[in-house]
Amino acid sequence: MLNVAIIGTGAICPSHVKGYLNFPSKCKIVALCDIYPEKAQKVKEEFHLDVNIYDHYQDLLEKEDVDLISICTPPYTHAEIAVGSLNAGKHVLVEKPMASSLEECDLMNEAAARNQKLLSVVAQNRFTTPMMNLKNVLDTKLIGTILHTQVDSFWWRGHSYYDLWWRGTWEKEGGGCTLNHAVHHIDIFQWMRGIPTEVTAVTSNTAHDNAEVEDISIAIARYPDGSLAQITSSVVHHGEEQQLIFQGEKARVSVPWKVKASLSKENGFPEDNNELEQKLTEVFEHQADLEFEGHPGQINNVIDAINGKSQLLVDGLQGRQTLELITAIYQSANMKQTVTLPLTKKSPFYTREGILSSVHHFYEKGKSVENFTSNNITTGGNY
Repeated sequence: MLNVAIIGTGAICPSHVKGYLNFPSKCKIVALCDIYPEKAQKVKEEFHLDVNIYDHYQDLLEKEDVDLISICTPPYTHAEIAVGSLNAGKHVLVEKPMASSLEECDLMNEAAARNQKLLSVVAQNRFTTPMMNLKNVLDTKLIGTILHTQVDSFWWRGHSYYDLWWRGTWEKEGGGCTLNHAVHHIDIFQWMRGIPTEVTAVTSNTAHDNAEVEDISIAIARYPDGSLAQITSSVVHHGEEQQLIFQGEKARVSVPWKVKASLSKENGFPEDNNELEQKLTEVFEHQADLEFEGHPGQINNVIDAINGKSQLLVDGLQGRQTLELITAIYQSANMKQTVTLPLTKKSPFYTREGILSSVHHFYEKGKSVENFTSNNITTGGNY
């Protein structure tokens, strides 16, 4: 039985609480921590938890017998809390994005390795049946060489979204929709497709003049074989449709699931390849549905990995790789140049200080509220 603590009791915290409560024979939540202890108290009461409440994570580390810590705080705090928790001998599950910079990611991974503890980064959309099935389809190579990938991470957030005290600033949120929303799909993209070698990007703020950061970005990625990918990140798209499309030599597949395969007529025009479409559909539908999806699915994987019963699907190296691609998008857009991957420590965007001194402020943050009355949020992934 693992003892679990959750640090940060804001909007994403209930997803972690519900996740852990799925496994009462494997774990128990014993502590909550928030700089606003009244928020932690509200979570305690809402879920009828028998927990201790702390207003500083260091007090929790000193006083609680904890095996696993979920970090659900703003991004700029992730590295400090994660490193402190790992150094205290705790396993860590940290919300996305992993950290504010690649330097911080490296410090977190070094702490995990040094203390021989697991570090996992939340990527709950990997833990869905459609995503696992699509990954299986791609692994068969039946669609041939991938020629083009389309990533649409479309979300919608009202103007007041950025009124929350830590949102909408480079210093505390670390970026806009590319980092804090599209991170889900960029993670899946690099998991399925791998990291490109070049990125060219533009960013803009079209509807949120209370935020320093972007509310839309468009990036073009290039691979050594010449294939391309386009990644659109947005919080201005009504409907929040999200999709990943892989165009191969022989067929197109995507989530939400759609398949199309073509053969060439004598004149080069297409005709349907129904046989391949049927085969790809059978592969997609062959796998059994996951028993646990989203946060519960990832939490179950983390617990089983701690207990030596499974491999960790999303570790700190995977989390860093996702942030590296996002960092390349920001570097390209702000420096107005094509960026070559992998990024090195010489990159002006490797450190948090380098990022803060290099990024463009679209607007200056004005209104700032401590908390919203509602914690109801949308987390995407409706595939």
